[in-house]
Amino acid sequence: MLAAHQYNTDKKSPWLIWLHGLLGSAADWQPIIAHCSDHPSLVVDLPGHGDSQVFGCDSFSHFDQQLSALLQHYNIKEYYLIGYSLGARLAMHYACFQPAEGLKGLVIEGGNVGLIDNQERLARNKHDHLWAQRFRQEPIEQVLKGWYQQGVFADLTPSQRQQLIALRSLNNPQRVADMLENTSLSKQPFLVDKLQQLTVPYCYFCGERDQKFRSVSQQYALPLTLIANAGHNAHRENPQSYATALHYFLSHCG
Repeated sequence: MLAAHQYNTDKKSPWLIWLHGLLGSAADWQPIIAHCSDHPSLVVDLPGHGDSQVFGCDSFSHFDQQLSALLQHYNIKEYYLIGYSLGARLAMHYACFQPAEGLKGLVIEGGNVGLIDNQERLARNKHDHLWAQRFRQEPIEQVLKGWYQQGVFADLTPSQRQQLIALRSLNNPQRVADMLENTSLSKQPFLVDKLQQLTVPYCYFCGERDQKFRSVSQQYALPLTLIANAGHNAHRENPQSYATALHYFLSHCG
């Protein structure tokens, strides 16, 4: 059973299920949960992360099974899925391929909807394999210095970059490498058609400075909500605006 942390369990509203990104943990959502006390929350440590480091994950479908088992264990009948980056991709896959009973809505933050072109898939597979090998073979601090130089993190200040390197160095690099390869974007189905067929509301949160994922949302006409004064990690950089946008979405889910 994946590790998870419960908050506001006395509330009777549908649950908020939180899925963090690669290298993160359940603790990443703390600033947002503080603003969401009207809902019970289940904050999940993804396989290989946080208190779930002993658990592996072979594929997106495997994670679907793990999440279903978690919801059943906590007897959660109605819920919203909220995911960031890798967590957003896992949340999308779950919403698109699992029975819809109980799911009330989906919040995607900076999540890639998938690749159509086979050459792009091959390139991404190579890209993720090379990063995974670095995580397995080099000191994690050294790898993270390179990781946070990637274009998607271009808006980070040197101070923010150093904070993230220090925080993420606590991870087990072997587990990170496994998760990076097994849930690579190259292995994710292209999800736009499935998203458009969802019977529940969904929205796409994106930091206003996150040019890559603003382009993704525009390319596929996703229901975009921009988070002011934020880049790729919007919930970390501007939790107040993120929480306001989340409350607005939840209030319109019916």
